[in-house]
Amino acid sequence: MPDPIHSLPDQRQQHILERLARDGRVLAIDLARQLGLSEDTIRRDLRELAAAGLCRRVYGGALPCSPATGTLIQREGERPAHKAALGQAAAALIATIMQRGDVLFLDAGSTNMAIARALPPGLGISVVTNAPHVAAILVSTEDIELVMIGGRIDRGNGAALGARALRDLDAIRFDVAILGACAIGAASGLAAFDFEDAEFKRAAASRSASIVVAAVTNEKLDTAAPFRIIPAELVTHLVVEADAPGASVSALASLGMQVHRAGPPDGTSRSKASQ
Repeated sequence: MPDPIHSLPDQRQQHILERLARDGRVLAIDLARQLGLSEDTIRRDLRELAAAGLCRRVYGGALPCSPATGTLIQREGERPAHKAALGQAAAALIATIMQRGDVLFLDAGSTNMAIARALPPGLGISVVTNAPHVAAILVSTEDIELVMIGGRIDRGNGAALGARALRDLDAIRFDVAILGACAIGAASGLAAFDFEDAEFKRAAASRSASIVVAAVTNEKLDTAAPFRIIPAELVTHLVVEADAPGASVSALASLGMQVHRAGPPDGTSRSKASQ
């Protein structure tokens, strides 16, 4: 018999949110079994919570919403030391996996700006970006050929998006693509809050020869956003913070990607794969 309290939608949905906050995800079948209710009832609750912006539906259940919202300028000021550590680790990885003459796509985003700042001179690579802020950082970096994707600049994302940007992208192929993401999860993949942004990132990933690299802060792990970029299985290298939760790292590494932990925010970063 169902608990009488959980027969009331408000209390039941509050319980679901508490489970979501505690466990990082919920499955409809598990909730139905625990509460003695039908899966249809639980799925209806999840739909209502998602419509209210309190979770993101995924197949079979739900994930928390990613907190990675706000404009690029706002995000740049959030946890800068943590993003700098991620940037250093990602830059070290790039220097390891890329050869002279290779082409790198560096997406928009505050963490990717940190990567641009950390790229060492003398790499001998080409960097293609649709982000004016990234281009401004790299324009004086020695031995990097810089290519700027054009088009309408979306001020919130700090990136050129839309038809013109996609046409420019169509003429280029990449050896490595570094994608910015608002959320990442083993089930939900890489995702973004903006439709055009997700469309552009997806197109960039499809033009990368073999490697897609993402660097993400802890609050984006095991969360979801409305517009999927690529499945998590297509990410070959992922850079996470030094204290990224072990369960999240293990779930992503189990998909075949190499997960690299950055160093602590106030120390020297490292690029060591975690299995």
